[in-house]
Amino acid sequence: MSPTRRQRIRKRWLARLAGAAAVLALLAVFALYTQPEFMVMLADQVWACF
Repeated sequence: MSPTRRQRIRKRWLARLAGAAAVLALLAVFALYTQPEFMVMLADQVWACF
């Protein structure tokens, strides 16, 4: 039984939405890496694990 046209369209939109959310999350992470204070804080937290 093949999916209906409406189901295919919905699946396509959900895939696009998931892709857009992933791109936005990556952009937010990359933006944080441009801030030196964040990098120092991250290094301190990683060092505190040891």
